[in-house]
Amino acid sequence: MAASDEAERGNGDGENRKSKRKKTSKVDDSELLTVPDGWKEPTFTREDNPRGLLEESSFATLFPKYREAYLKECWPLVQKALNEHHIKAALDLIEGSMTVSTTRKTFDPYIIIRARDLIKLLARSVPFEQAVRILQDDVACDIIKIGSLVRNRERFIKRRQRLIGPNGSTLKALELLTNCYIMVQGNTVSALGSFNGLKEVRKVVLDTMKNIHPIYNIKTLMIKKELSKDPELRSQNWERFLPKFKHKNLNKRKEPKKKNVKKEYTPFPPPQPESQIDKELASGEYFLKESQKKRKRVEEIKARQAEVISKRQEERNKAFIPPKEKPVVKPKKAPAEGKIDIESIKEKVKKAKKKKLGALPVEEVKLKMVADENKKKKKALKL
Repeated sequence: MAASDEAERGNGDGENRKSKRKKTSKVDDSELLTVPDGWKEPTFTREDNPRGLLEESSFATLFPKYREAYLKECWPLVQKALNEHHIKAALDLIEGSMTVSTTRKTFDPYIIIRARDLIKLLARSVPFEQAVRILQDDVACDIIKIGSLVRNRERFIKRRQRLIGPNGSTLKALELLTNCYIMVQGNTVSALGSFNGLKEVRKVVLDTMKNIHPIYNIKTLMIKKELSKDPELRSQNWERFLPKFKHKNLNKRKEPKKKNVKKEYTPFPPPQPESQIDKELASGEYFLKESQKKRKRVEEIKARQAEVISKRQEERNKAFIPPKEKPVVKPKKAPAEGKIDIESIKEKVKKAKKKKLGALPVEEVKLKMVADENKKKKKALKL
């Protein structure tokens, strides 16, 4: 019994040790995956490659005619910057090309690739002050070709201008959010900065060419920048915080006027149409004589002519048909507010008839006659 207990304890200790090892290995893996803040890759020195390179490597690129004057001015600065890394540079104005090549003193095998990117950026109208940054270890470049993404030239120009924005405001916002230098020239977009920033720039440029406005991606980048400042949210999924924009297709396709409706499929062929002889046999015309057939045709032609003449006559007679008059609607009398006294109106009419122009009314005449008689009586009494 004691031996069995000890064996069980030994097994339990072994399992605990294995679980602890698994936990430590998981922690170590997670630590290895995360890059500490402020970490930089050590620079490549001559001590890392003391014997140099075995063979010479060179790259050449063409540049447009309008860049000739600028490259001629800044070429001494380009040669000086490349000589520090033991790279030889040559400018051919006749052929319109720039060439970079390694020397015996060159010890960094990757510097020739950076020199190639430098002359490519200079050919794409990037100023020397920005293009020379590609020689640094923590800076990369990306030249995005946008000319073949949109077929219509006018539409391509509009979308390219949308990427630049009014007075270059959209491009400036992208540069601030991605910490990259962006140059839009012709059919290409040249970007210079960190690898993460270049990834975001490429996504925004391609989405803009696919008719997705850059403001949506700028909003997403702003939210991501704020979330990256919080150390707790760095290891979490940010999908719940990011906005979701639905693509609305407002330009609906117009339906055609004539729609071709497909008939139902039938395995049997359609019935054979009747020939002219079959029709004549069915109507009995086949057995008539030629003179009778001619007479029948003439009668049919005359009947058609008579129909056409009658229709024309009806159309001509339409001009002589008078239009229908609208019925006269009598205005309704307004209802009287009160009863009218007819007798008083009759008396007024009679008085008006008796009156003469300039004559006094009858009552006044009677009063005057009485007054005149009284005066005469008074005079007679005085006498």
